[in-house]
Amino acid sequence: MEVVLVNSIDEAIGVMDKMKAHELGLLHRAFSIFVFNSRGELLLHQRAAHKYHSGGLWTNTCCSHPLPDEDVLLAANRRLHEEMGLKCDLKKLFSFIYRADVGNGLIEHELDHVFFGETKNQPSPNPEEVSDFRWMDISELNEQLESSPEDYTVWFRMVWPRVQQEIFDVKAGNQ
Repeated sequence: MEVVLVNSIDEAIGVMDKMKAHELGLLHRAFSIFVFNSRGELLLHQRAAHKYHSGGLWTNTCCSHPLPDEDVLLAANRRLHEEMGLKCDLKKLFSFIYRADVGNGLIEHELDHVFFGETKNQPSPNPEEVSDFRWMDISELNEQLESSPEDYTVWFRMVWPRVQQEIFDVKAGNQ
């Protein structure tokens, strides 16, 4: 699979093999999805143990990379269905750039487009991508992140505080 290399303002500057981009730590386009249920619980998934990095760690509902020439929102909807068996209306919250060592000699350096959605449906995860899932109350999740941060992916720990703030603002009508 290839990822789209980008500059800091999300202009495509090339494509590269996904593993090579992660080995070199080159900035590339990605997305993260946060899906909530009607009780306000977040759908988390545990990455399959055999994933090329962060296997077995808990993280947001879905995350991946758009294909070259693929619209980011279309890619997010496609991967949400492929990974979690879900379809829902996704809304973009924000984008941010992060760089983190994720082990195995790999570096995540991504311009990450963050989306959220709501569903009444239960997921039907792809076992190649997901080993487990759970709906988690926000206060319980925050307690878990404080007591056992090592159980969660590095990018999830980085972005979660901002997602909470953005979701609160959206629901309060401040955006």
